[in-house]
Amino acid sequence: MQALIGTGVALITPFKKDFSIDIEALKRIVQFSIDGGIEYLVVLGTTAENATLSHEEKELVIKTVIEANKGTLPLVLGVGGNNTAKVVEELKTRDLSAFAAILSVSPYYNKPTQEGIYQHFKAVAQASPIPVILYNVPGRTSSNMLPSTVVRLANEFSNVVAIKEAAGDIVQAMQLIKDAPKGFLVISGDDMIALPMVLAGGAGVISVIGQGFPKEFSEMIRLGLNRKVDEAFKTQYLLAESIDMIFEQGNPAGIKEVFSVLGLTENTVRLPLVTVNDDLSTRIAAFVGKLSKIS
Repeated sequence: MQALIGTGVALITPFKKDFSIDIEALKRIVQFSIDGGIEYLVVLGTTAENATLSHEEKELVIKTVIEANKGTLPLVLGVGGNNTAKVVEELKTRDLSAFAAILSVSPYYNKPTQEGIYQHFKAVAQASPIPVILYNVPGRTSSNMLPSTVVRLANEFSNVVAIKEAAGDIVQAMQLIKDAPKGFLVISGDDMIALPMVLAGGAGVISVIGQGFPKEFSEMIRLGLNRKVDEAFKTQYLLAESIDMIFEQGNPAGIKEVFSVLGLTENTVRLPLVTVNDDLSTRIAAFVGKLSKIS
């Protein structure tokens, strides 16, 4: 899918100091991504703190992003979980007409076998009326979806079109790129190795840091896709410090601190997450200031 090549960003859910959703801030962040050259937006991924959102709040986030986007960029919706029947039910009942694809995380906590992961995504693929992006993130799910399982799904279900690969393992990513059927997209889910994955044949990234620095990060990925390696790595090394910092004390606490410095939203997160400490806050502010002078 051409729409999923380049940089997508996993949107945060901005909160006011009273922990309610800040609708106006969400609109600003969507526009900031559009203006910064981002290729597509991912709604209600892990970075959105969707585990802490009520059903009504999720509907509000979806509605707000659709309205703010105004059809400008393709939208991807996070629809996943560790209860296969519940995921299937959502896919069968939700209006997905505004979305180009769903992003569906491999089941977490249950720790299924590879056959269990395959059967889960078989059910998801059969239920989804739109393309499916698999999401492998062993650091959160405690199980790794192996390349053989991904390739099996990609070969058997035409609507399984991509994977967000966030194992942080460039060798595994290369195995996927090598073995996946033609047209299947391997998308990085790890900001630090997004460029190396692109240069190995990947399709781009679903990024966290990209929404904080959309102009710089999305251009880096485009340079990589166009094989302008030296220019791309110049930006990679410029941004590397910030990528480390935003994950140092948890996601999305770090990227929300970036947005706070940029004046786009408060840095509020919901428990069990907490805001970054003063030391990290100071370092993030210094980086944002330094980057603004360079840019």
